[in-house]
Amino acid sequence: MNKKLTNEQKEEFLNELLTSGWQYSENPDSIKKVFMFENFIKAFSWMTSAAIISEKMNHHPELFNVYRRVEILLSTHDVGGLSILDIELAKKLDLI
Repeated sequence: MNKKLTNEQKEEFLNELLTSGWQYSENPDSIKKVFMFENFIKAFSWMTSAAIISEKMNHHPELFNVYRRVEILLSTHDVGGLSILDIELAKKLDLI
């Protein structure tokens, strides 16, 4: 069963992500990152890849797109905050 990360676990798991551009959103129970692309097509292609990975994990982020900018927000709604699924998905999204 997926559980909400404790503050200690957040520090442990998020350290690497925070150095790669992820940050806490306005809500400390979610993280976000802005990805910039060369153009709209590349941004949309990345979003499609992100959607496929997310679907395979059965973990669906909030995606926001304007032209070549994509903002992604991760939180696990069923646990009311960040979970290990968010960490795993963030790492996979960084590799696309």
